[in-house]
Amino acid sequence: MSPDVTHTSVLDSLPESKTYDYEMLFEKLKNELSKFGLTANQSKVYLFLEKYGSSTATQVSKTLKVPRTETYHLLTNLQNKGIVSATFQHPIKFSAISLDKAIGVLVNAERERVKSLESQEKNLVELWSAIPNFRINQEDIKDGKFQMLQGVNQMTGKINDMISGSKQTVQILASEKDFMKFYHTGFLERIKDLKIEPQFISSSSKKTSYIFEGRLKDKVKRLPLKVKEELCFIIKDDDELLLFMKNPSESPQNIIAMWTDSYSMVYTLKLLFAYIWSNSRYLR
Repeated sequence: MSPDVTHTSVLDSLPESKTYDYEMLFEKLKNELSKFGLTANQSKVYLFLEKYGSSTATQVSKTLKVPRTETYHLLTNLQNKGIVSATFQHPIKFSAISLDKAIGVLVNAERERVKSLESQEKNLVELWSAIPNFRINQEDIKDGKFQMLQGVNQMTGKINDMISGSKQTVQILASEKDFMKFYHTGFLERIKDLKIEPQFISSSSKKTSYIFEGRLKDKVKRLPLKVKEELCFIIKDDDELLLFMKNPSESPQNIIAMWTDSYSMVYTLKLLFAYIWSNSRYLR
């Protein structure tokens, strides 16, 4: 791309229908790259360089309609992340590494960041323990607590905590699609290995019944047709509940659930689970 070339649109040379289709793909890629720590504009600049080849900051700024000062900041940040490089020529040209390599670089960087956080854990706990408590009211909270969780990562962490802390049972009511997610994230395998008596109510068909392997085969019943599949919750023993706020249009990162140890809420959902369980047939 020569220095004097400018674009009015990233996809201006394509037919209108194709332009729309590709713009949708660009938007989807931008959203997916946000999971790897890139902002919307960083993703936009990276994807432009990856598809259109080396360009000057001016070309990037004009094509993407991003202010020049911000463009330089974006390019610098992308260089620091290791997915964009610059030449020594004048004017400076910037180019991006391929998407598969870029994802590898970003994943490794995130891995190192997590390792760094883990290494600091003990030190932070010791520092915090050195500070005395200043609570005036030491009375325990008796009405229970709740916590709103958003995104797959928070959900995964909470479910893992509930499963590992269970002493008697884990009860799950969910759709076939939700149980497939639980299967692929390893939740069902962890439950199978525990010395507890789980109970599952699912809309799973024979096609996906393989996810309930081994001793789990006798622990699952079919969700009655009159019960909507949007309902999804997990109960640990008699003391914890994770209730998913279902919205089919939301992306995995925007899924919301409520965790609570409220006795009344846990008891209510356990009654509902027991009623549906007693009116359901085994999946096998």
